[in-house]
Amino acid sequence: MLGSKTRNAEKGNFAVGSIPSNILRMAGPMILAQLINVLYNMVDRMYIGRLAETGRLALTGIGICTPAISIIIAFANLCGMGGAPLFAQARGRGDDEEAGRIMGNAFVMLLFWGLVLIAVGYTICSPLLYWLGADEQTHFYAGQYFTVYLAGTLSVMISLGMNPFVNAQGSSGFGMLTVAIGAVINILLDPVFIFILNMGVQGAALATVLSQTVSAIWVLRFLTRPGTRVPLRRQNLKPQKRLVARITALGASGFMLSFTNSIVQMLYNTQLRDLGGTMYVSIMTIINSVREIVFSFVNGLTNGATPVIGYNYGAGKRERVRTSIRFVTLVSLSYCLLAWAMVQLFPQAFIRIFNNDPDLLALGTHCFRLYFAAIFAMSFQLTGQIVSHALGKAKTAMFFSLLRKVILVTPLIFILPHVGNLGADGILLSEPISNVIGGTACWLTMYFTVYRPLGKEAPAQKLSS
Repeated sequence: MLGSKTRNAEKGNFAVGSIPSNILRMAGPMILAQLINVLYNMVDRMYIGRLAETGRLALTGIGICTPAISIIIAFANLCGMGGAPLFAQARGRGDDEEAGRIMGNAFVMLLFWGLVLIAVGYTICSPLLYWLGADEQTHFYAGQYFTVYLAGTLSVMISLGMNPFVNAQGSSGFGMLTVAIGAVINILLDPVFIFILNMGVQGAALATVLSQTVSAIWVLRFLTRPGTRVPLRRQNLKPQKRLVARITALGASGFMLSFTNSIVQMLYNTQLRDLGGTMYVSIMTIINSVREIVFSFVNGLTNGATPVIGYNYGAGKRERVRTSIRFVTLVSLSYCLLAWAMVQLFPQAFIRIFNNDPDLLALGTHCFRLYFAAIFAMSFQLTGQIVSHALGKAKTAMFFSLLRKVILVTPLIFILPHVGNLGADGILLSEPISNVIGGTACWLTMYFTVYRPLGKEAPAQKLSS
C-alpha cells in the first residue's frame, strides 16, 4: 500500500519534469476521454437519425433536449470544476487534509443539486420542452427521451463532477476509463434497446442512463479505494460554509459556461424554428454534435493542463505556469485551424454521419460553413478562460463565460436576422462574430493580467492563491 501511495505522489507532482510532458501525460487520456464522451450523445443521434420514416423528427427531438441536459452538466461543472482546482492547489501546498475536505464538500453539493434538478425537471417537463424549441411534431420524441434521461441525473452528476478529482490526483488514465466504460456500454446497449427491443428514443435514453450509472460507480470506486492519495472519506462529507462558498465562486465560471450555452442553444432552436422551420432545428442538432467532436481535443488538452497549472501556481512555480500557457495556446490554435479547414472543405461528410436526407445535406452545407466560419478563434477563448480558472481567478473566468454567450451571442441572435434580410443566416453568423470578439478579448486579458505579471515577479516569492 505504501508503494502505491508513493507512486501516486510521484505521478501527481507536476512541479518536476517538462511542462509539455506533464500536460500531455494528463491530456492524452483526457482527450481520449473527451472523444469517448462525445460518443454518449453521438451514438444516440446516429442511430435515432436513421430510424425509418421518423428519423429526422426523432433526431430533432433529442436535439431539443440538449439545452436541458446542458443545465444538468452546468451543475456538475459547478461542483467539479469549482472543487478540483482548489483541490489541486491544496495538494500543491502539501495540505492533503484540506484537499480531502474540498472534495467531500463538492460531492455533497453534487448530490444536493442532483436531487433538486430531478424534482424540478419532472415538475415542468412538458412546458420546458416547448420553451426549448419543440413544436407539436417534435415534442413527443423530446418528452420520451428527457423523462427517461432525468432518472439518471444523479449518475450523470457524480460521473462528471467527481472525475476531475481523479484527474487532479494524476490518475488521468483511470479518469479516462470512467468515461470509456460508460461509452462502450452505451454503444452496446443502444442498438439493442432502440432496434431489437423496439424502444426507439426511450431506448436511447435508457442506454445512456445505465452507462452513466456504471461510470458513477467506477469513479467512486477509485476515490474510496485503499491507496488513493486523497480518498473520499465519510468525515469530510459534512458541508462547510467556507468551502461551499469557495467551490461555488470558482465553479461559477464553468457553471455559467454550460448554463449560458444551454440558453443560447434554446434561443438558436426557437429562433431557427420560427424563421426557418424544423429543418433548421435538425441541422442545429447536427451542428452541436459536430461541435462536440471538434472541441473534444481542445477540451481534453485544457482539462489536462488545469491540474498542472493549478499545482505549479500553488507551489509558486511561476515560469512553469508561463510555459504551460504558451504550450496550450500554440497547440490549441494549431488544432483549431486544422479543424476549421476540415469543416469548411468537407461539411457533408460530417452531416452524413447522422442523416442522408438530400434536403438536409443541401441546406446543412450552407449552415455549417456560416456557423463554423471562425471556429479557430475559440482556441483563444478556451485557453484564456482555463488559465483564469486554474489560477482561481473566479471573477475573470466568470466574466468571459458571460461575455461571449450572453453579452455577444444573445443579442446578435435577435439583431442579425433583421440586418439586410439575413433571416436564419443572421442567427448562424452570430457564432463566428462572437468567436472572434470574445476569444480575442479573453486571451489578451489573460496575457496582460496573468502571463506578463508572472514573468516580472521574483521566482522565489510565494504565489498567493
